[in-house]
Amino acid sequence: MNNPMSLTESSSETKGERLNPFYRPVVEFSGLVRREFLGLMAATFGWTLLSSPLSAQEKKGKGGKGGKGGGDDSSKARGPSFQGEYVLPESLAEFAKVSLIFGRATDKAITASLVPKEATEAFLEIGTAKGKYVKKTAVTLLAAGKATEIVIDGLAPNTEYFYRLNHRKPGAGSFTQRTEARFATQRTPGSSFVFTIQGDSHPERPQSSHPDLYARTLVTAAADKPDFHICIGDDFSIEKVRTISDANCQIPYLLQRPFLGLVGSVGQVFLMNGNHEQGSLFNFSQKDERRDVAIGVQKARNSLYPTPGNEGIYTGPVEPFKDIGPLKSYTSWTWGDALFVLLDNYWHSPALVDSGFGGKGGKGEKGGDDKKNRDWWGITIGDAQYKWLKHTLETSKAKHKFVFAHHVLGSGRGGVDEADLYEWGGQGKKGEGTFKEKRPGWELPIHQLMVKHKVSVFFQGHDHLYCQQEKDGIIYQELPMPSDHGYIAYNEDRYASGKKLPSAGYMRVSVTPASAKVEYVRCFLPKDETSATKHGMIAHAYEVKARTA
Repeated sequence: MNNPMSLTESSSETKGERLNPFYRPVVEFSGLVRREFLGLMAATFGWTLLSSPLSAQEKKGKGGKGGKGGGDDSSKARGPSFQGEYVLPESLAEFAKVSLIFGRATDKAITASLVPKEATEAFLEIGTAKGKYVKKTAVTLLAAGKATEIVIDGLAPNTEYFYRLNHRKPGAGSFTQRTEARFATQRTPGSSFVFTIQGDSHPERPQSSHPDLYARTLVTAAADKPDFHICIGDDFSIEKVRTISDANCQIPYLLQRPFLGLVGSVGQVFLMNGNHEQGSLFNFSQKDERRDVAIGVQKARNSLYPTPGNEGIYTGPVEPFKDIGPLKSYTSWTWGDALFVLLDNYWHSPALVDSGFGGKGGKGEKGGDDKKNRDWWGITIGDAQYKWLKHTLETSKAKHKFVFAHHVLGSGRGGVDEADLYEWGGQGKKGEGTFKEKRPGWELPIHQLMVKHKVSVFFQGHDHLYCQQEKDGIIYQELPMPSDHGYIAYNEDRYASGKKLPSAGYMRVSVTPASAKVEYVRCFLPKDETSATKHGMIAHAYEVKARTA
C-alpha cells in the first residue's frame, strides 16, 4: 500500500495473491477531464447535460443503474468529479493525527477508540464542568493505524461530561492539547437529547462524494452535540481494494476514521452495513474469495470501531461466527424515553440480497446477482433476528421507538412503495407465495409488527435522497447523502409520494419525553452557497408525538 489511509492500494502483483471479486479499478480518462468526456458522449448519443451543480441543484436525478436492485447511480451524477486524495481538509488535519471515536456508552462508562496516524502517547482529562477536569486516564501508547480502546468507567448516569485529549510523539516533551469536547452517558427517562444520522457517504465515488463537503457536514452535525451519530451503511465500500488481506480490508475503515472522528469525538458512532460493504452471510458461505471479503470487512469494522455486542445496555446476536467472533451485526438500546433498533439486512440472509454491482455477483457468473430473477422471498433478516426484533419491540415501554435498516428488504428502490412486499409486508409482487407459507412461525410481517408496537419512525438509506413518507402511522424516512457535491435527489421516481428533496446534508433528531423533532439540515460547499441555499439551513422538519407503549 502506498498510503494506509488511502482508499486504494498498490497495484503491484504478487504471486498467489487473492483478488477481490468486487474490485472496480479507478477509470482515468487520459487527456480528457470527466466533463469533456461526458460532452463527447452527449454529442454522440444525444444525452442532455446539466450546465452546473448550482444551476440545477434542486432538480431531481432519476434512477440509476440496477433498477430493482442496488445498482450504481454514478451515471446520473453531476460533475465535476472530485480529483485528489480523499482526506480531511488542512484546517481539520488535527483530527487525522489522532482519530477519537466514542462507543458502547452505558449509564456508568464509555469506550474511547483512538487511531493515530503515527505512533503516539495519549491521555484524556475528564470532568463535569467546562475546563474543570477531575479525572484523567493513564498515558497510553497508541500504535500507528491501529485502534486502542480506553474504557472510562466510574461515571454518573444521565450526565454530560467534558474532556480534553492530550497527545504527543513517544518520549517527546509537552503534550498537544486538543480543543475541549463532550460526551454523555445513558439518558434516563424524562430527559432530552439529540442524535444525528447520515445516509450513504460513498467515498469511493468521486462523482458524488467530496471530502470537503463530507467533513463540513460532520463538523456541522458535531456542533449539535449529539449523544450519538448513526451511519446507515454504504460508507466502507471494498470495491477500490484490489487484493484481499486483513490489512487491505481495513483500508476503507481507516479512511473513514478521521471523518467520523469529527462527530464521534462528541458522541458515539453506530455503524450499519450496507450492500457495498460486502459483509453478508451469502458471501461468507461461499468457498472462494467472497468468503475472505466477508470475514475481512467484518473483522475490520469490529476492530477499528467501538461497535457494541450483546453487552451492557445493548442487545444483539449472541452466537459468534467462525473466523470472525462476535458478529455485532444488529443491536438495540434504550436512551431516555426512546428505543433504538438497528437491523442488519445482510448477515442473516442465506440468499444474496444485493451485491451492488457485478464481479462475482454479475448475471451468469457463479453466485450471480441476476436482479430480474432474484429470489425475493429468499431474502430475509433471518428467524433469529426476527425473533429478537419481536421481543425487543413488545417488551419495550419506550415512548418513542425508532427502527433503522439500510433499506426495506436490503435492496430495491423506494420506501412505503416497497413496504407491502415479501417478508416486510407479506405480499409477493406478482402474487407469488403467502406470508404464512414463506415465513412459518413469524407472527406478522415486519411492517405490521412495527405498526402493532407503535414504531414512530423507520429510517433507511440506499436511495440517495431525502424523502419523508407515511404508512399506517409510521414515518418512513429516506436519508440524504452527506457528501454529494452534485446535490441530487437520486431515484426520486421510485417514490410515488412524500416530501422529496436532494442531498447533501444530515438528519438531526431532538428527543423530549413528549415529542421528537426531525430536521433535515442541508449542507453545501462554500462555493455553492446562494441566498436560497445556505449551509446549515433547515430544508424540512416535522414532529412525532410520544406514543403509549
